[in-house]
Amino acid sequence: MSLIQNSNDVLNIVKAISILGISIFLICFIYYLAMIMRELFKMIRDMRDRINKVDEVIEALKNRIEHSASYLSLIGDGVKKIMEIAKERGGKTRKRKNKTTTKQEGNKTRKQ
Repeated sequence: MSLIQNSNDVLNIVKAISILGISIFLICFIYYLAMIMRELFKMIRDMRDRINKVDEVIEALKNRIEHSASYLSLIGDGVKKIMEIAKERGGKTRKRKNKTTTKQEGNKTRKQ
């Protein structure tokens, strides 16, 4: 009793081996496709996390800028006052320098 008795049996064995080979190929293809999709979903999730973090940072900066903008007028007034005080003190020190230089010149003329 031989397994192969005619050409039809050979054809059936070749068909079975071919279907088995195609099945293994499809299983490998589907497995690698699933792994690629898994990695793709991981990348998308990571990108969403990064975009959310960037959005949070931008929102925090926006809030800080909004809060600091309300203080800009106060800061501007403070700078104006400081400049006025600096101008007043600058004028006083010049007058003092002029007085000391005139006293020194007067002493020089007396000595001569």
